[in-house]
Amino acid sequence: MGLLLLIILILLLVGALPTWGYSRSWGYYPGGIVGTILI
Repeated sequence: MGLLLLIILILLLVGALPTWGYSRSWGYYPGGIVGTILI
């Protein structure tokens, strides 16, 4: 359970860093992936 929460936190942190070049070029795509995983 703790590992799952850790993975979710890491994904949220990665999605919250728009300063990364690929995140900026992907736009909302990483957020969509995280949303799909959470659902």
